[in-house]
Amino acid sequence: MNYKRLYEYRFKSIDQKKRQIVWNEIAKYVYNQLGRPACILDPASGRGEFISAIPAKERWAVDEIAYYREGLLNGVIFIESNILNIDLKNEYFDGIFVSNFLEHLLNQEQVVMFLEKMYRALRKGGRIIILGPNFKYCVSEYFDCADHILALTDISVAEYLYAVGFNIKRVIPRFIPYSFRGILPPSQFLTRWYLRFPFLWRLLGKQFLLIAER
Repeated sequence: MNYKRLYEYRFKSIDQKKRQIVWNEIAKYVYNQLGRPACILDPASGRGEFISAIPAKERWAVDEIAYYREGLLNGVIFIESNILNIDLKNEYFDGIFVSNFLEHLLNQEQVVMFLEKMYRALRKGGRIIILGPNFKYCVSEYFDCADHILALTDISVAEYLYAVGFNIKRVIPRFIPYSFRGILPPSQFLTRWYLRFPFLWRLLGKQFLLIAER
């Protein structure tokens, strides 16, 4: 599949600058929850909204689409590839952030393969955060995305993480809305306000967030 064209179509009505403004706030929250790691990996970085917004000393990004050629990932070590096809240094990263990726994998075996690779790449005490659409809260729209294959929930992802060796630190079944096409306009102020009040997550959140530690 031509993912670059797919995402161009999907986000054609989304202002990338406003999208980045929202991600700047989400990135701050995630970075703090990871323990402000000095060396961090984003294994499915997309346009780099997360990895470009954090102050980690060493930032790595992997994606099949070479957005770095557009100048979006300055200062980031970028590998143009599918994360499943590359070798990573063992026990190298302090933190890993996985956003909206597991649901694109072909089967359970690939989920296990990916998470085992992340486990090996993390230093002892390092943290991984996984963000993704929670199938049980967005059933009606989940498969509107042509690249969604696996139906996952906070419970199933927690089981995968624990099965490969991680210790589960926190499970948030409902964290942020499903997409940028929601009822709230993209806004730095609104996003910051939203993240400060977890009761809003239970009303609007359709994506889970899990924190686990090696």
